[in-house]
Parts: sequence; structure tokens; C-alpha cells
Amino acid sequence: MPHTFDLLVIGDANPDIVLGPLDAPLAFGQREQLVDTGLLTLGGSAAIMACGAARLGLKVAFAGRVGDDDAGRFVRTALTARGVNTDALRVDPALPTPLTVVVTRGDGDRTILTSPGTLAATGPDDVPEALLTSSRHVHAASYFLLPKLADALPELLAMARAHGATTSLDTNDDPSGEWAPGRIDATLAVTGFLLPNAQEALALASAAASPEAAGSSAATGSLEAAAGALAALGPQVVVKNGADGALVHDGRTLLRAPSIPARPRDTVGAGDSFDAGFIAAFLRGLSTAEALAFAAACGALSTRAHGGTAAQPTWDEARTALARNGKNL
Repeated sequence: MPHTFDLLVIGDANPDIVLGPLDAPLAFGQREQLVDTGLLTLGGSAAIMACGAARLGLKVAFAGRVGDDDAGRFVRTALTARGVNTDALRVDPALPTPLTVVVTRGDGDRTILTSPGTLAATGPDDVPEALLTSSRHVHAASYFLLPKLADALPELLAMARAHGATTSLDTNDDPSGEWAPGRIDATLAVTGFLLPNAQEALALASAAASPEAAGSSAATGSLEAAAGALAALGPQVVVKNGADGALVHDGRTLLRAPSIPARPRDTVGAGDSFDAGFIAAFLRGLSTAEALAFAAACGALSTRAHGGTAAQPTWDEARTALARNGKNL
């Protein structure tokens, strides 16, 4: 059956309020602190990835849930304006749209505060079977923010694969710090590409190896070993590591790609733009090594402006950036 969409993205979509940089500790006691930049923009790992993929030329559909409120209408308008099909973006009549506040620091770190709204209610009924069976690739994001959807992912991704789709997952952070030991294994078994950042890869591998120590050794293990351990559960593991570039492990072979030089204004959403670059390159038939390099370029270029979507590159912009750094695709 011919595919209607190149990519179906399922997961979170919300407004982001990005403030910063804050170079002093966050103060309570009714203190007011000033920062240089404030921005209202589209957020949510899934939404940012969808926009990045559309910017790279893919035909993209989005499935998820927002509230019947101004924030939900903002999300739909922003996705549509960036070329993402929102026919499957469901409106919840009772729960509000999620909202995230991101406070950045000058060193590139940030804290993220999220009011979940519709996230806990988002589930398999929000993902039309017709989209699962008519998309070339299905990507899921924010596993730990969407518990009902997470429980259904093994079945949803298996259905997509049965109809010829490839699959990927970016878990993002786990606010509980538990990292779903044992529970995520069934999802990884039907995931083609797992796309964590370095901290998430270490925590996921720690939880998989020792459930009682879930998340406790995120700073002490080898990133390469963590990627290999996760690859043993089924997926190719593609790890984003900021200025140190990226790596991919398929259970046998380890490949690396350097980052490209960048002067980041804001790293919010860079990992999601990386995800978009990797999947777009993969769907165009590039080799794993080429897709890794292309993804690293997309992530770096996305940091040129504040917010997750404003500076996402086109295909030609990413290729040009790679060529300037001695890498031709």
C-alpha cells in the first residue's frame, strides 16, 4: 500500500516559554529576577521534531492531544504554519493544553518546568490506525510524560512495522528518576532507532542493567557501553552528546560523528532537531554514518536562534554546513 506520509510523529505538543539566561540561582521569597530574553514558542519534543522534519522536506503528520483553549489553538496554528498535518491533533474538552517554562543559563544548562495538562490522558485512541499503516516512519517522543501512550507503544509500533514502516523513539527525561526498568523493554524491541542524549542513555542503561539502581549511575558509566547495552535490547542507539558530537551503536559496531562549530544562542530543542535530521537522512537512503553527521549538523544549526523551531535548517542549509566542515554528502 502506498504511503501517505513520510513521517508520523506521536507525542507531546505545547507552548514553551523560554526565559534566560539566568546566571544567578533561581530565587524564591517573591524576588523578581531579570533576564535578557523571553520567548513564547512551540514546544514539546514531538512537536519540535515534527517541525524539523517538515523543514527538511518530509511530509509529516502529527498525532496527540491538546486542550480546548488558547494554548491548544496556538499549538495547532504553529504546527500547521510549519507544514505539519494536524488532522490527528485531538482536542480534549476538559483538560488544558500542557505548558512548559524553560529557564536557561549562560553555560547552556537549563531547568524545565511542565504542567502536564492533556499529557496523562493522551493514549492509543489518539493515534489513528490509518496513519500508522500509511506512514513510512513512525517516531514517538517523551515516553515518560505520556504513560497511557507509553503502555500502548509496543502494539502501536508493531502495527506500523507490520505495514512496512520503520520506527524511532526519543524518551527524553524521566521526571520520576525511575527510567521504567523492565517496562520499556517491549517498546525497545519494536524500535528501530533509540535517540537519547548522553545523560538519558546512561540512565536508561543503568535501569536496564540494575532496576534497583535505576538512574543512580548516570554520571559514572561509559557512554559507549551504555549504548551497546541498550542496542542489545533491539534498537540501533543514536546518542546525542552536544559539543562532543554523536555516536551510534548497532550492537556490534560503534560509529562517531563530530559536532560542527556553533555559537549557540539557545540549545532548547537541539536534540529534537537532531532527531529530525537523522530520520530525514535515513529516509533519503543515506548511510548510518552520513545520517549521523547530518543529524549533528541539524542539531547545531538549530541553536542559532531562541526556541526550538526558529532556526531549524533546510536540507540544503545542513548540507552546506557539513561541506564547510569538510563533509560532503
